[in-house]
Amino acid sequence: MGNVHEFRIVGVGASPYTRKLRAALRFRRLPFRFVVSGSKEARALPDRPLPLIPYLIAPDADGNLAVAKSDTTPILTYLDDAYPERRLRPSDPALRLLDLLVEDFGDEWLTKCMFHYRWSKEADARCAGAYLPFSMNMQMTAEESAAASASFSKRQIARLRVVGSNATTAPVIEASWGRFLQLLDAHIQNSPYFLGNRPGAGDFGCFGQMAMLVMNDPTPVALSRSISPRTYAWTERCEDLSGLDVSDADWIDICSPPDTLRNILSEVGRVYVPYLLANAAAVQQGGVTFQCELDGQPWEQDTVTYQAKCLVWLRDAYAALSQADAARVDRILKGTGCEFLFSGL
Repeated sequence: MGNVHEFRIVGVGASPYTRKLRAALRFRRLPFRFVVSGSKEARALPDRPLPLIPYLIAPDADGNLAVAKSDTTPILTYLDDAYPERRLRPSDPALRLLDLLVEDFGDEWLTKCMFHYRWSKEADARCAGAYLPFSMNMQMTAEESAAASASFSKRQIARLRVVGSNATTAPVIEASWGRFLQLLDAHIQNSPYFLGNRPGAGDFGCFGQMAMLVMNDPTPVALSRSISPRTYAWTERCEDLSGLDVSDADWIDICSPPDTLRNILSEVGRVYVPYLLANAAAVQQGGVTFQCELDGQPWEQDTVTYQAKCLVWLRDAYAALSQADAARVDRILKGTGCEFLFSGL
């Protein structure tokens, strides 16, 4: 891999996106140090361009830690471009589009599941509120932690409406999470990762949220253990795949995908695709909230500008495909509901 200077990942362990980025760099075998957000070590580093965690501090041409990058999806793309050995995204353009779609589903739909269970369920909110303040300051007194817990929990619970968790949407979210566990369980009996015998960015996008849903928060942990203990083992394994030897031959043949992958894509098309399209239409019309139907049930929430951009990025990636590569993507997506993302392009 050549002379690679150490990176810094700044974040907190209870952040699913932090877990995504840490695990991805472990798989990439890129040297890094993990720095807790808000610590004196973090304050000594270059500031992040966006108020998000995690963020990556990368070395410049002279090896100085001077380049700060936010948002895990473009971070992973940057690392693939700068350090191509053991890159995450497939070199095959059609497979790369599928990987991007799975990553987006993990980042933007499974996060609804994570946030819903963590902050709408009393036991989970109490658990998260109790320990999360300590993840950034271990030396808090009992009085300080109680105040921080109350403040943090109040802020996060108020954000449920932004994420899309409410009394109307809860049945859709919970049903989707249960189905996803069953579908992933079936898939990894045939293929250890979404797109073959090696992980892509999509695996780590889903892993980040599942680290909380399957391994951390009490209600979804109990649910996942009852539905699929296998997904616990998968999630735990994805935490550190640095020892996995891989090659380009480990990707699936997109011309003959396993039915279990198409079933997962059908879940994406069942809930996430109609959500993306409805949200983007509302954003374009200047709406603050929107209503639609997902899986035959009502859905209502605040519009999310970032997720409208996600749709644009997916469509841009599809539009950049050659006619032959687009045809290969179309064949695997046909009948899953995901094809509506690219209708008319």
